[in-house]
Amino acid sequence: MKKQVFDINYDDCVVDVQNVYKSFGERDILKGVDLKLYNGENLVVLGRSGTGKSVLIKLISGLLKPDSGEIDVLGERVNDLDDRELQKLRLRIGFSFQNSALYDSMTVRENLEFPLVRNKRNLSRAEIDKAVESVLEGVGLSYAINQMPSELSGGQRKRIGIARTLILQPDIMMYDEPTAGLDPLTCLEINELINQVQEQYKTSSIVITHDLACAKMVGDRIVMLLDGKFEREGSFDKIFDTEDERVRPFYDYNFIV
Repeated sequence: MKKQVFDINYDDCVVDVQNVYKSFGERDILKGVDLKLYNGENLVVLGRSGTGKSVLIKLISGLLKPDSGEIDVLGERVNDLDDRELQKLRLRIGFSFQNSALYDSMTVRENLEFPLVRNKRNLSRAEIDKAVESVLEGVGLSYAINQMPSELSGGQRKRIGIARTLILQPDIMMYDEPTAGLDPLTCLEINELINQVQEQYKTSSIVITHDLACAKMVGDRIVMLLDGKFEREGSFDKIFDTEDERVRPFYDYNFIV
């Protein structure tokens, strides 16, 4: 399915990663990476497991600090922010985790209410109810409002996880392996939802994945992390128009017949 192009402002950079290095002990993970995310864009970061994709989004959100280099997010220099300022910035960044990160002891309603009650204490009961109902409608699960996470399928839990992220109305979405562990039809539904979120909520998104079907369907632009650096960038077809032995096996494995 061809990616529908939404409004992207290439004059407005909302994330700017400049010459960032990150190592853990003697293991070099990121080796001078540069990356820009533009307003309204879905940017896909491709790479094999363990190449530093998840490390990258932790650096962008200030959960990790780079060894060197600079990271600007929504006009803020992340490296320079104190804990209070970082917390304020993170409220503008939504995370959709691989495991959906729902509380098993809470209903869907309670899971969605939790971030609102925790971060926006001045909201009335009516305002909370309206926000919960709105995001559930947005992900197509209004009927599940009183269900427990254990009663939901993997795809439904993923949708609720995205709804819980959207309820704080973030400017930037971070999707960490959004289709991991899902069957092909549910993967298609989640990919469609990511595009729907981009259009409806006007988010700018970074999608971390090694699923090429996901990359092709949701990515306005794709970058590939190879050996600690972004060495390929562009459309899906451009990324894989190469005989690079580091790239072709990745494509062949994903689309083997």
